Amino acid sequence: MPTQPNLFEAPPPGGDGPSPGDPAGAPNVAPARVAALRSGRPWWAKLAGWVLRPWIGLKIEPQSPPDLVDPRPVCYVLEDYGLSNALILDRACRETGMPGPLRPLPGDPLGRKRAYVALSRRNAGGALALATGQAPPKKTHSESLARLLEAHRLDPALDVQLVPVSIFVGRSPDKASGWFSVLFSENWAIVGRFRRLLSILLNGRDTLVQFAAPVSIRSLLAEDLPPERTVRKLSRVLRTHFNRLREAVIGPDLSTRRLLIDKVLASQPVKEAIADKARRDGSSPEEAWKAAHAMAYEIAADYSHPVVRSASFLLTAVWNRIYRGVLVHHLDQLKAVAPGNEVVYVPSHRSHMDYLLLSYLLYTKGIVPPHIVAGINLNLPVIGPLLRRGGAFFIRRSIRGSALYSAVLAEYVAQLIAGGYSIEYFVEGGRSRTGRLLQPKGGMIAMTLRAYLRQPARPVLFQPVYIGYEKLMEGNSYLDELSGKPKEKESIWALLWGIPKVLRQNYGQVVVNFGEPIPLGELLAEHATAWNGQPLDDEEKPEWLSRTVDVAAERIQVNINRAADVNPINLLALALLSTPKHAMGEGDLLAQIELSKTLLAEVPYSGRVTVTPHSPREIVAHGEEIGVLRRVAHPLGDVFSVGDDDAVLLSYFRNNVLHLFTASAWIACCFQHNRRMSRETLLRIGRAVYPFLQGELFLPWDGDGFAARIDRTIDVFVREGLLERAGDDDGGVLARNAGQSDEVFRLRALGHPLQQAFERYYIAISVLAKNGPGTLGAGELESLCQLAAQRLSLLYAPAAPEFFDKSLFRGFIQKLRELELVKLDQNSKLVFDQRLESWAKDAKVILGRELRHTIEKVSPEAVRPEEVAPPAA
Repeated sequence: MPTQPNLFEAPPPGGDGPSPGDPAGAPNVAPARVAALRSGRPWWAKLAGWVLRPWIGLKIEPQSPPDLVDPRPVCYVLEDYGLSNALILDRACRETGMPGPLRPLPGDPLGRKRAYVALSRRNAGGALALATGQAPPKKTHSESLARLLEAHRLDPALDVQLVPVSIFVGRSPDKASGWFSVLFSENWAIVGRFRRLLSILLNGRDTLVQFAAPVSIRSLLAEDLPPERTVRKLSRVLRTHFNRLREAVIGPDLSTRRLLIDKVLASQPVKEAIADKARRDGSSPEEAWKAAHAMAYEIAADYSHPVVRSASFLLTAVWNRIYRGVLVHHLDQLKAVAPGNEVVYVPSHRSHMDYLLLSYLLYTKGIVPPHIVAGINLNLPVIGPLLRRGGAFFIRRSIRGSALYSAVLAEYVAQLIAGGYSIEYFVEGGRSRTGRLLQPKGGMIAMTLRAYLRQPARPVLFQPVYIGYEKLMEGNSYLDELSGKPKEKESIWALLWGIPKVLRQNYGQVVVNFGEPIPLGELLAEHATAWNGQPLDDEEKPEWLSRTVDVAAERIQVNINRAADVNPINLLALALLSTPKHAMGEGDLLAQIELSKTLLAEVPYSGRVTVTPHSPREIVAHGEEIGVLRRVAHPLGDVFSVGDDDAVLLSYFRNNVLHLFTASAWIACCFQHNRRMSRETLLRIGRAVYPFLQGELFLPWDGDGFAARIDRTIDVFVREGLLERAGDDDGGVLARNAGQSDEVFRLRALGHPLQQAFERYYIAISVLAKNGPGTLGAGELESLCQLAAQRLSLLYAPAAPEFFDKSLFRGFIQKLRELELVKLDQNSKLVFDQRLESWAKDAKVILGRELRHTIEKVSPEAVRPEEVAPPAA
């Protein structure tokens, strides 16, 4: 007999191949047994089965249930009573050669002329309670199950096998065939006869019958427990089995908003926070409790399977209209490692479409959609309730200053994790306006980590997800914000007004790549060696906690970048934005795209990076089709260009994949203003600069790994003719071509995306040097650097939007402090020594003399207090 799953382990849902349609066609079923199976059925069962047959299509798992049982009598166990369940079970048994459930067991120990029991009966005792005014007795187990156990005690020769059978009508999220049918698909609710009838009529063709491994009653009685305790134990084991299997097939019970809120408010941390608020505010405990309840109600999701399924119909139509396709990569790897783990999805955040796309894709692939952290600004009329029923729970942008809100939110997240709900949040906090990954915020990661440490029963798995677009719905609003306009407040009217415009657009293709998962247990083993694996109280704050949160946040961003997708628009942006007028001849554009694809193939970034399979000509044609490129016909050869506004938007897509070309851009930058350079110098300065690039672009290597990548890229450059070895007598000296050859043009185009990063670095060094040590604080330096960058962009060529992004200067200054190139003195001012000047000397190798002079000229000095004129008397 093949190995069967234990009752404590839910068998995986789904199966392959059709079920046999006739008992005579069932495998390994003797003709005599088939005849026996067909006999002894009540006439009403035959009639009802005949009426029901056209509406039911069965998928039976496993495909050969006769192998599950031996010749001993079989009694089936259903989760619920119901005529439809009995008829479906009877048909499944006949189709697979199993003993029939509508014939009595030997001696009829159940006393009901049947061979099945159920754990519960819908509305049992309800009519009697209404008639007598008395509450129905609370049942802890099935009476039929108790009678069966008692019959075994009285008759030592009786030996019945219990076979649990799960029945799901319309359970698959990707199989329902109509909008209305989803309202009656399988879920966790106990439904009445009429709703069950509608469910069969609408979804009966998608019915799953799953047989579990048999349970021997004799082996259970051998434990010699008291009768009442035996039946309670058996009921509990069976109920756990059914719940776990139901969770595996249709997801966890998500219709528990009120119960979840009650658990949150009943938890000890929230109780203490309520008492503390009442004490601080001088209010009553009841008022403080009401405030906590309002917060929990404001936060909590209200997941509804019918709403999610209905939204899937609508979104399918929307995606088909506005996108040319949604591609998914590496989802199978997640499915392989996810079972048994609490999955926390951590995608990149570039559009409001992110969470809709991810939830939709997971749902259509048969995975339960996660609960999604959303900003409270999205809790709009109509839209908010729909998002909440789709699994969104809303949090305030800032929770500082409200200990009660922090406690309620943290407890809600802890309850989700303890309940096995998958979660999704964006560690960047908000949508990126520049196309780069933003510096991560650790708030939600810290809550996740705290929840796991409090109850470390179910391992947590962070799942990074990269979402790549060819065109953004929010592109124009991002352009306005980058030009200095304030962010528009979300409103229901703006959303409704924008829908027709969105539906008329072609947004190209979307790619969703699942990155390498990050087990939280491995992070803790690496960075929390002092933790012994035992639960931690909420009051405990070990020194390794914040460090582990920071490492997790950093690694999530790194793994998102390691799952990047390179689409046609990324490659077009990399090429066209490298020229002053954002224009290229057709031949040059095709050659530059081909070079970029060659570098991606010859020096791969990661095994999870995907690259468009299209040829350079197909890529250019696609850019024209979706309105990104303008072709200008000319007798000497067509020219492709983009307008100024389109160029700013294209910089977004260039920044999506900039990290993939860091090594090649670094080499190209070194030869912008240098004809010759030794390989040793190239590698030495590369190691010195790498920590700043790593912090800004979330790169995965250490200094030696980056140097090795530079080495491999140099070999490609030499083979492609971009560089040449300067002769045997010069050893490792590399040289570029003289003049303005095609190779020099291509080399300059490769280095352009990284050039402005080094300009930003030199601005910060120049401002520091001009003001001297002990003069500027970190915040003052950020502001002065931003002013210098803005002025440089106004006086000379317009820069990319992120050129004067204060957060990038902040990251550079922080990295200077980590490397101890600058330090804070007792007055919180930045001081530095000769090492910073040495670093600046290396930077001069990359930047031209004229550009360095310009930066030094525009670098401002701080206004010292003694320079401020006293006010007039």
